[in-house]
Amino acid sequence: MADRAEPRHGPMTEEDLRAAWVMEPPKLAGKVQVVDYDPAWPGLFQREAERIRAVLGERVVQLEHVGSTSVPGLAAKPIIDIMLIVPDSSEEPAYVPDLEAAGYVLVIREADWYQHRCFKGPDTNVNLHVYSPGCPEIERYLIFRDRLRGHPDDRAHYQQVKRELAERNWTYVQEYADAKTEVVESIIARAREGDAGG
Repeated sequence: MADRAEPRHGPMTEEDLRAAWVMEPPKLAGKVQVVDYDPAWPGLFQREAERIRAVLGERVVQLEHVGSTSVPGLAAKPIIDIMLIVPDSSEEPAYVPDLEAAGYVLVIREADWYQHRCFKGPDTNVNLHVYSPGCPEIERYLIFRDRLRGHPDDRAHYQQVKRELAERNWTYVQEYADAKTEVVESIIARAREGDAGG
């Protein structure tokens, strides 16, 4: 069964990145690209979801469009984030070979962090995040997505922060992601508190 780990505390170091990436972690060639919302994004997710379900069948416990491209009206990196829940993400032989045969490429393996795996897509720029049932990240992804979908003020604030951070120079995209942690955590906290404002 998948290991239960603590949430990350602080940004990932370059050593952390190298340990997690199956290959050399890619460095940014320029600024992080954040673009206006594209109404084609839900359709791209749907196409990937159908392909993943066709490949894995009943091994798909849950499949969700997450991340900024799943929030109508929100600017985002043009990468479709997908959360896939399988019976046990640590049991790679049960799903990795089939996904690879369909063109997905395993790029991240974090055995010490919720047994997280991440794949890139065969033809659409996707991040396919794989977890096991009961992983706390599942709730975090969904509560954050749903809060942004339903609260325009939080969505606008998050978009502003993303655009400002995208103007900075980063070596790795993970540094940009880590820099968003404070605003992400504050939005999740408000969602958990049931604050109807903001």
